[in-house]
Amino acid sequence: MKQESLKHGYDITSMPFDFARSYWQPAVHSELAEQYWSVTDVRAQIDLPAWQGYLADLPRDPYVNQRWKRMAWLTLNDRDDVEVMGECPMAQGGMFNDADSMADVLRYYPSLETSFVERNDVKAFVKAWAKLWGIGAREPILMQITGMRGSEPLDPLQGQGIHSDGCKYLSIMVVSRDNVSGANSLLFADKAGTHPLTKQVLAPGDVLHIRDDKLFHGADGMTQDDRDKPYERFIIIINSRFVDAFQNKMLRRHFPDAVLNDGH
Repeated sequence: MKQESLKHGYDITSMPFDFARSYWQPAVHSELAEQYWSVTDVRAQIDLPAWQGYLADLPRDPYVNQRWKRMAWLTLNDRDDVEVMGECPMAQGGMFNDADSMADVLRYYPSLETSFVERNDVKAFVKAWAKLWGIGAREPILMQITGMRGSEPLDPLQGQGIHSDGCKYLSIMVVSRDNVSGANSLLFADKAGTHPLTKQVLAPGDVLHIRDDKLFHGADGMTQDDRDKPYERFIIIINSRFVDAFQNKMLRRHFPDAVLNDGH
């Protein structure tokens, strides 16, 4: 894609119905099939500086210290367009989240800004992500912008440790990483962490795709490089097809017509 087209966002109106294979690098599909994870980047597909412009107005996370966050439930409608579903809390059961401040708690967050969700390159990203995993119409997709900024060393997972997110399909994209060491993404074959698979240092624009029902993930500690300057690291988390009964219960309550992964 020509760089100047980024000024207007990624135009999804002219895209073919199935464009996931042209959006993602070819190795993504084979790697996910063979090893259940893949690292790629979307720097040519999105206007990353424009996405970074939404970080300054993120509100504080009321449940986790020194974290900022927005989220939205999205879906593909029957016309194959991306739309916002409405309000529904995050709900991770204790079997999927070890943090006392988050497990078995209904968590409510401010919505992603409308001007962000309506960007063509954001819609294209969500649509390509859904097509990559085979997510169909009316299936809920959770998209979050979350991260930390400050001046003290922190655990980026805030007590979650090695975990899964209670879904089948999960991707993590780094939006910003400034004055930071650590916070490396870790993958394991087991929750105990005795079988490590990879350690990835993700730069802004990099995406880690994970089969969340097959693997476990985590991150190591984060410290600032220059102690006289603040640091920040923000990511987008996007996931769908939930296996967490607690989350599915809330989704059914708030979106009675949604297509859920009940019983699987």
